[in-house]
Amino acid sequence: MDRKLVLNAQLAIAHGHRVEVSERVDELTGEAAVLSVIDLDTGIRYRRAEQPRGESIRWLGRVVDCTVTLGGNSSWTTLTVEADSDGAGVTGAQTALHGADAAVEAAKAEADRWGGGDRVPEPEPERFW
Repeated sequence: MDRKLVLNAQLAIAHGHRVEVSERVDELTGEAAVLSVIDLDTGIRYRRAEQPRGESIRWLGRVVDCTVTLGGNSSWTTLTVEADSDGAGVTGAQTALHGADAAVEAAKAEADRWGGGDRVPEPEPERFW
């Protein structure tokens, strides 16, 4: 699956090069922020100046397209990366979390079934005075 990364920097990475992308996912919004891109074929590392906070996700891929746009006071790079098929990355993490939630629900249902949560209680015996 192709991932499109838009970065506020000039990254000239050739088509076909393997890259390692490090991202941090904002827990509130669910948006991913790219922390670093490493061109594994040339060894060039591109990273943010500020120190990353929180947990980061690393994934590998191959560059499909790289467009560096220059204009006015700013420049940016649009990088299209084909993620490796091992399911890594944010999309893979979201899928894994969805699968984990489904597994939790299935485990709860199984525990209820085996634990007797769905059994009807036996009626109390009649009391004699």
